[in-house]
Amino acid sequence: MENFSFELVDKARETIDGRVIRTPVLPLCSSKIAPYLPPDCEMFMKLELFQHTGSFKARGALLGVDWLDEARRSRGVAGFSGGNFALALAWAARQSGVSAKVVMSKTADPLRIEGCRELGAEIVLVDGIAAALPELERIEAEEGRRILHPFNDLNMACGAATCGAEFVEDVPHLDVVILPVGGGGLICGMAASIKRHNPDITVIGVEPVGADSLAQSFKSGRPEALPQVDTVADSLGAPMAMADSLALARRHVDELVQIEDAVMTRTMLLMRERLMLLAEPACAASLGTALGPLRSRLAGKKIGVLACGSNISIERYNKYTNDVEMLTVPAA
Repeated sequence: MENFSFELVDKARETIDGRVIRTPVLPLCSSKIAPYLPPDCEMFMKLELFQHTGSFKARGALLGVDWLDEARRSRGVAGFSGGNFALALAWAARQSGVSAKVVMSKTADPLRIEGCRELGAEIVLVDGIAAALPELERIEAEEGRRILHPFNDLNMACGAATCGAEFVEDVPHLDVVILPVGGGGLICGMAASIKRHNPDITVIGVEPVGADSLAQSFKSGRPEALPQVDTVADSLGAPMAMADSLALARRHVDELVQIEDAVMTRTMLLMRERLMLLAEPACAASLGTALGPLRSRLAGKKIGVLACGSNISIERYNKYTNDVEMLTVPAA
């Protein structure tokens, strides 16, 4: 991300203006949700789950396709994803008449696989990321497609930065923003825009306990890979951090915390019952952290949380939530 700059972010905003959705920010002040919030706080949720293809990834994917030269456009694009980036890449390519091929794990939610197919992408199913990388190399060598990365590309950081800029423009005086972390592409871009607006805003990233590659990388000072990923939040299940997004995140992120899967699944139920939102686990991570591990620290604060996206089949949603009890109203 050596070429990341706010001039480039401003140009990116102009490029995608009117082509992506300026997603709304919801004050969490209704009588249905207010009892669950930290005492005396104000909380605001940016609803990026209403973005094209159901996640923030549409922003960066559209930029990635836009930035291709004509020769690259004629050969098409390819990428690996558990679902949200694959959907975004398929959509972005379709907007520009570019061919897309997405490599997906066989364990991906069928809803996401079918969604990519409906958007016109060619789908290659493999046995996880270990098999995906050689497949992408083959595709690049044989077909000449431009490989777009789900989080470690400049376009993804700039796309996320457009989301961060909108958030702080709509709610200018936040004290804390809590953002979900997978590979780091979302938080590195959003944090940069948030800090540009107000360096005093505290930016906190949240990772699943079983997928904490960015936290481990912050501690060691270098990109770390995980021996295994163990979380229901597949959208946050990046098996490694990467140098570019890590470097940008370290400049702008104040703290990283980890949460248990149970926090996310219980918050999924809360979002359904109190906000009428059907959230995948990653989508519940920010709010779950604010209501759980960080609750006492957030009393009296003005807080921003992100509903980053939600592409989940009802079968998988039920699998995660059927035997889970919803969060209870905390004692006064």
